Order: sequence, then structure tokens, then C-alpha cells
Amino acid sequence: MSKAIVRSTGVVGAMTLISRVTGLAREIIYANFFGASALMDAFLVAFKVPNFLRRLFAEGAFFQGLVPVLSEYRHKRTHAEVRALVAGLAGTFGAVLLAVTLIGVIAAPVLILIFAPGFTSTAGKYEQAVAMLRFTFPYLFFISLTSLFSGVLNSYGRFGVAAFTPVIMNLVMILFTAWLAADAQNPGLVLAIGVFVSGVLQLAFQLPAVARLGLLSWPRWRPALEGVGRVARLMLPGVLGSSMAQVSLLLDSLIASFLVTGSIAWLYYADRLMEFPLGVFSIALATVILPGLSRHHAAESREQFSGTLDWALRLTVLLATPAAVGMLFFAVPLTATIFGRGAFTAQDVHMAAYALMAYSAGLLGMSLVKVLAPGYFARQDTRTPMRISLIALSVNVALNVAVVLPAARMGFIAPHALLAASTSISAILNTVLLWRGLRRASVLMPSPGWLKLLTQVVLANAAMAALLVWLAGDLDGWIAAGTWQRLGRCGFDILAAAAVYFAALLLLGLRPRDVLGRPEARRPAPRAGD
Repeated sequence: MSKAIVRSTGVVGAMTLISRVTGLAREIIYANFFGASALMDAFLVAFKVPNFLRRLFAEGAFFQGLVPVLSEYRHKRTHAEVRALVAGLAGTFGAVLLAVTLIGVIAAPVLILIFAPGFTSTAGKYEQAVAMLRFTFPYLFFISLTSLFSGVLNSYGRFGVAAFTPVIMNLVMILFTAWLAADAQNPGLVLAIGVFVSGVLQLAFQLPAVARLGLLSWPRWRPALEGVGRVARLMLPGVLGSSMAQVSLLLDSLIASFLVTGSIAWLYYADRLMEFPLGVFSIALATVILPGLSRHHAAESREQFSGTLDWALRLTVLLATPAAVGMLFFAVPLTATIFGRGAFTAQDVHMAAYALMAYSAGLLGMSLVKVLAPGYFARQDTRTPMRISLIALSVNVALNVAVVLPAARMGFIAPHALLAASTSISAILNTVLLWRGLRRASVLMPSPGWLKLLTQVVLANAAMAALLVWLAGDLDGWIAAGTWQRLGRCGFDILAAAAVYFAALLLLGLRPRDVLGRPEARRPAPRAGD
């Protein structure tokens, strides 16, 4: 079983890596052609509204509610019943999504006022965002159905197709940006149409794989179907429970709309860099362990459940911490190398780097949330993560109001970075509360060796950080270098830092088998008095 988890995580990680690389290429093209302009601010908000709802309903609540129910159906019901459930989910939720999409298109002016009220103070910015949103909002319908079929494929161990699907959007947006929008009279509208097209193509890409499983049939309106009702009940609290980070990022954009032009874009570019390691590993690992945890829970295998979760946490700490340290101490070179060209100025590099540094503090927290949350969802508990997310979100909002807005009024040089910092703080709080809840429920029983592992990771990161500070140099040197020189230098520095990190771990006694062993075989540490 452990080999299957590692292999599946590798497949999802590899596909996600391709997605993130093409995604970075997309962001580079955005930055090169449009920089941190008012047009880019408007487009990012118009795209962020349906994308936020996608992550809330599709990747968040829908996916986490679907997989445990579908896994149970697969093991306890007939194939015909599973097929009927998939058809009922597609028809019922598809109808709801279609209604939401129509409302969103009609209410576009109101939505922009809600999510970016500051746009009204800049001539044409609000109107431009409204026009874009009417084309981007239908993306929600197509991508949510795509997420449904991704959940079906994942439940059957078909991770590759679902993980590769986002690459289609990246390629479509690269095409629309570089070859169509760049020379168009209304480039923003062309970008918005590209989002719409990408949603259609991603859904179409999933259908043949579902058909090969014998689960593709005409969608049916079946709200009374038992499985559909269970998924819906799990979804409702999960809407907030699994998507706190997305709510925080959207609130960042709302407040940033009142800041100087470019603030939304700076946060966006920094977020994309942060999402790279988060998506390649943490989200991939969470995607793979959820079906396994659901099976362990259904089989009442508490020790295997805890062992899998403990193993995933160890692997996350081992790989997410150096990514966070690297983004903190190498933020300027990373931002300059990836985005610092064309319309993206040296000032933009500085401002985006400040945001990246602030986000780096919360990367480990965001990564651990992705792994801890399945510990609840696999047990069909979405209410507890919802309550915890609301607490963390309240802290985020309070920090934004109490610190960020006053700092902006006082002329703080980078108030947008404080928005990123408050998001990081709320992610850390979310992690702590999720972990405490699993421990109190005796669902997560840490195996021996955690203190030793943490000591090894801290010392190895310290060695890597010292090297990165020495290699980083100053911004002028990175800006003055050509594109290929920057890429070569940055790539070499990252490889050198990774080599130092893993070499330090080996010297400190950590071996691959210590973290890649059988997850289910990990024996929990004995409790006091045992």
C-alpha cells in the first residue's frame, strides 16, 4: 500500500509539476505583456471571482465531500449504483451551477463592487472588470463539473488525467495572451474569453477517461438520491472548512483594490510563486491520501489511518520547510528571474518580492492544512474544519482591518505585504487548531522520532539559508543580467541550496527510509501511563 501511495503521489506530483511550470510560463507572459497595470488588476479580479468559487465549491467542499461517499459506494454498492450516483451528482449539481452562473453573469456589476470596490475610483477600471467578469464567470460551471469527474477518477486511482487537466488552461491562456490579446483593441476581453474557452476544453478532456470506467451517462436531476444528499450535506460546512486560504486571498484583493495600482498584481504574482511548491507536493499528497484514508476509516483501521496521516505530515515538513526558507531568503532573485522583464519593472520586482517573503512564512502552514484536512474529510466530518476555518478567517480579517489599512494611511512602503503576512498568520493558526482537533479525537497518534526529525530539518534549513543569503546578492545584478543568464544563475543557486539541504540531512543521520517507509506500519508513540 505504501508503494502505491508513493507512486501515486509521484504521478500526481509530476503532472502537477508540468501544470505549475506551464502556469509559471503563463504568468511570465502576463507580466511581460501587461506588467502590474490597471488592466491586469481588472483581469485578475474578474478571474479571481469565479476561480475563488471554483476552489470553494469544486476543489474544496465538492471534492472533499464526494471522494469519501464515492469510495464507500465503490466498495459497498454495485457498479450500476455508482454510475447512477455519478449521473445524479452531475445533473443535480450541474443544474445548480448553471443557475449560479446565470446569476453571476447578470450580477457582474454588483460582484465587482463587492470584491473590488476600490476600482470605482479609477476611470474605466470598474467598467472593464465588469465586462471581463461576464465572460470569466461561466468558467465556474465547466470547471466545477471537471472537478466532479476528477473526484470520480481519483476514487478509482486514476490520478494522472485529473492532475494533468490544468495544463490545458495554461496552454490556452498562453495562446490567447501572446497571440491574440497582445495586439487586440480590447486585450482584457480577449483574456476573459480565453478563460471561458479553457473551461470548456478541460471538461471535454475528462470525459473519455470517465467513459472508460463505465461511469459516463446522461446527467440526471436526482436531489433525492441518498448519495447525492450525503455529498450535499458534507459540502455545506466544507464550503468554508476547506477553503480558508482562498477566502483570505480574496479579502487581500478586496483591500488591495484601495491601495496603489499594482497591489493586486503584486500579490497575485507572489501567490503564484508560493502555489508552485504547494501544488507540486502538498496538494498532490493530499489528493492521493484522501481515498486511502477513506478506505481505512470505512474498514475501521485506526492504526493504519493514523500511520498514513503521520507519514504524510513528516513528508510535508521535510519538503515544505526548505521551500518556505528558500522563498524567504531568495525572494528577490526568484521574482526578478521569473517576472522581471518587459512591462514588469524593477519596482514591481521589489514589491512582489516583499509579498513573497510574507507568504513564505505561511507556506508550511498552508501545506500542513492540505494534509490535515483529509483527516477530517475521510471521516465525513466537515463541520469541525469549518469552525476552525472561521476562527482563522476572523483573525485574518481583524489583522487586515487593525494593521493593514492604518499602515496604508500612514504611508507604509508595502502595505500589500502586510496583507500576505496576515494570510500566513491565519494559515498557521488553522494548522494548529486542525492538528489539536485530530489529537484530541485520538485520530492522529504521532509515531516516535518527531523531535529528532524536527531538529534535523531546522539545522539543515539553517545551512541552506546561509548559502542562499550569500548567493542572492543585490537586485541590480539580477536586473542587469540577461534572461538566460538569470535563469542559469537562479537554477544553479537553487540546485546548490537543495544539495546543501539534503546533504546536511544525511550528515545529521536522516535516511530516505525514515520518511519513505510503510506509512501504515508506523506505530504510534505510547501515551503516558501505557
